[in-house]
Amino acid sequence: MRISIPRTRLVFASLAACLAAASPASAQGGEGEWPAYGRDAGGSRYAPARQITRENVGRLRQAWIYRTGDLGTDPEQEIRFEATPLVVDGTMYLATPRGRVIALDPATGRERWMYDARVDPTLDFGDFATRGVSTWVDPAAAAGARCRRVIYAAIVDARLLALDARDGRLCEGFGRGGSIDLRTGLRNAPFETAEYELTSPPAVVNGMLVVGSAVADNNRTEAASGEVRAFDARTGALRWTWDPVPQDPADPGHATWRGTNGHRTGASNVWSVIVADPERDLVFVPTSSPSPDYFGGERLGDNRYANSVVALRASTGRVVWHFQTVHHDLWDYDNAAPPALATVRVEGREVPAVIQATKSGMLFVLHRETGRPIFPVEERPVPRSDVPGEEASPTQPFPVRTPPLSPHGFTAADAWGPTPADREWCRAEMARLRNDGVFTPPSLRGTLQAPSNIGGSHWGGVAVDPERRIAVVPVNRIAAMVQLIPADSVAAERERSAGERLDYEYTRMRGTPYVMRRRLLRGPSGLPCTPPPFGSLVAVSLRTGEKMWEVPLGSLKALSEAAPPEWGSINLGGPITTASGVVFIAATLDRSLRAFDIETGRELWRGDLPASGRATPMTYVMTSGGRQFVVVAAGGGGPFGTADALVAFALPDEGTTR
Repeated sequence: MRISIPRTRLVFASLAACLAAASPASAQGGEGEWPAYGRDAGGSRYAPARQITRENVGRLRQAWIYRTGDLGTDPEQEIRFEATPLVVDGTMYLATPRGRVIALDPATGRERWMYDARVDPTLDFGDFATRGVSTWVDPAAAAGARCRRVIYAAIVDARLLALDARDGRLCEGFGRGGSIDLRTGLRNAPFETAEYELTSPPAVVNGMLVVGSAVADNNRTEAASGEVRAFDARTGALRWTWDPVPQDPADPGHATWRGTNGHRTGASNVWSVIVADPERDLVFVPTSSPSPDYFGGERLGDNRYANSVVALRASTGRVVWHFQTVHHDLWDYDNAAPPALATVRVEGREVPAVIQATKSGMLFVLHRETGRPIFPVEERPVPRSDVPGEEASPTQPFPVRTPPLSPHGFTAADAWGPTPADREWCRAEMARLRNDGVFTPPSLRGTLQAPSNIGGSHWGGVAVDPERRIAVVPVNRIAAMVQLIPADSVAAERERSAGERLDYEYTRMRGTPYVMRRRLLRGPSGLPCTPPPFGSLVAVSLRTGEKMWEVPLGSLKALSEAAPPEWGSINLGGPITTASGVVFIAATLDRSLRAFDIETGRELWRGDLPASGRATPMTYVMTSGGRQFVVVAAGGGGPFGTADALVAFALPDEGTTR
């Protein structure tokens, strides 16, 4: 979910220094490292490590824990430690929401250096989070030269930093003294600091950094613009800029933005992780919804390049192809998940693919060079809008072969609750809402939205096993309500004062006639109105496009002691896969890291965390003893708990386990 002001935690809230003198053990080069957010440039999240297997994973124990010291002092400020560390050249690198960039010994978790970018802790970011760092080796630099290996940190306050990997000092030749302010040079400038931020690390491709941004939702039609930009990895010089809201009348997408203010629309930004195919000189950017999310009367048309997977020429920023996953988005259905690159076998041929999971609960498998669907997609009629001034798209794209990963609709008859009172309340609430199935537009009476604005698939995204040709995706299976209220209505303010006690989120969408209000559909007990499981882990065959298995993910014991395992959990965070057939994922409310059998979905192991691991884990192998570690950030956030811990697990080893 992209950020909102007020903070998006309102949606969730009630859901109850130098290197060490001694020579350290180094991470195994190549196969043993984790050099990018998704391990490889294409974001597969697949590790060839085989020490931890389906047979011995039950013996995993905590090996070490590192505390970042990044907890906020304001209990109302939700800081989310969601980083996936890198391990390269025998050192682990990560960043924290408050701008600390840290190097650790990956064998012990001991700190080697720390650079503090000193993010202002009073800033009111909607997503006060960071998900990682990136790295690059300068091929022109001599061995031992300063900034030969660079660590790039995307700081939440929209700074892009370049640090020497050896000691954490700024690379002075990059940008201005080692930093670039990404708020400068935008088509639509942010109206305040918290409207524009960075949460994901840049992609590194062929000597360039390609970076997106996070833009606040639902505040105004002309929100901060979401240009994707490429910078020289050595100097920080701007190489190209691409605007997802086309400004050139010659662009084929220009005519798909209609209305007086259509081309002034903001957002459509890329806040998720960008992946790359360096050999093909391509970067793949998953774009988000235009501003504001829930009313498009000021931006009529399909809004091409928003809510899309767009392949850009890495060297120039030119559009090579695009595939739009949602036309004229009215549901906050950003492409929150990073794309994943894989190879699919079709009629005996190996076909390069891009896999995109969506908040609308669908999985698209596209040809990497053309964007054409590998597994068939069809346009289907969807409900029309009844809101004055709005024109919803008459059709939306649906995969033909892969069924929805998350339910595409609930009726009042499906209303669920742990008690008769809950069920009756939920049934009445669902019955009063407009509900014509998936893609029912927001309405003045209120609309039932399924999947909800948190997904379906969410920013946790997809992990791919290229040997077994399986994609694994975590999803949520809950509904929300969204309503548009005329801004000049006196009743709107009265409803607001009453509604906030029911945890509604309200936003005045400036430039439109409406106030938006929304909430997850939950009964008096605080549990969802839609039937369990509330969260699942789903596997899809990349041979056939069909669903292989689906299992409940996690537990809701944090909210209800009586919750059985089959209820699953609301989740935010991603999976990884290994060559030994093990899937690792945290993400759930119950503060656990889990291991699953990739071929059956059977849960193999669960390890305790100090807070929920609302992040994507990673794994690496040490050359000293060949020991494999699995690491996850346990940073929580809101109902996911509170912590600042990076936790490592490994099989028992008497000399190093502590």
